Amino acid sequence: MDIWATDKLVLFLVFVIPGFLSLKTYAMLGLRAPRDSSQQLVDAIAFSCINYALLAWPILMVESSDWRNQYPRGYVAFYAAVVLVAPVLWGLVWMLLRKTNLAQRFLPHPLEKPWDFVFGQRRHYWIIATLRDGRKIAGKYAGGSFSSAAPAPEQLYLEEAWKLNEGGGFERALIDTAGVLILGPDIASIEFFHVREGEANGDKPYTEGPGD
Repeated sequence: MDIWATDKLVLFLVFVIPGFLSLKTYAMLGLRAPRDSSQQLVDAIAFSCINYALLAWPILMVESSDWRNQYPRGYVAFYAAVVLVAPVLWGLVWMLLRKTNLAQRFLPHPLEKPWDFVFGQRRHYWIIATLRDGRKIAGKYAGGSFSSAAPAPEQLYLEEAWKLNEGGGFERALIDTAGVLILGPDIASIEFFHVREGEANGDKPYTEGPGD
């Protein structure tokens, strides 16, 4: 069987590519765990069928008109949008719907890990990470910091490392600090503290312990 025959290639493009684009969009947003190739193929075909079902009305309108002859470029552009653009938009729309309060009454949150939920909000924090050996690492998580996202293993970079005082509060930034990298398997827990007004330039957030 010649898989590169024109009719078979068209079937592949029509029933696999749109669904594959939806899956890739969802995965790039960190909302889908990677699967084996066979399962991805089944999902891609299913997503392609959903794409055509959602666009059935405009497709019928175009096919029942004389667009192909009167507006050949528009006809090609329309189907290019159906196959290449719409699947990406469905992935974005589905992600936004899954995050609404109404959807979460019936469906789980699309993000599988609290790690991605917290750090995905791109907020600034003062952080104290307690390691499994009992050591504590404190620092500032702001615009120059970075956290990994699924499916990558958890890793956290704090742009400034800070010294804790005897009461467990932030005392000062370490001299010449260029940040600290913390590996997920070493972390037992992470405490988050809001960045208050006047602390954006690295001012001391507080001197007492975190619970005081």
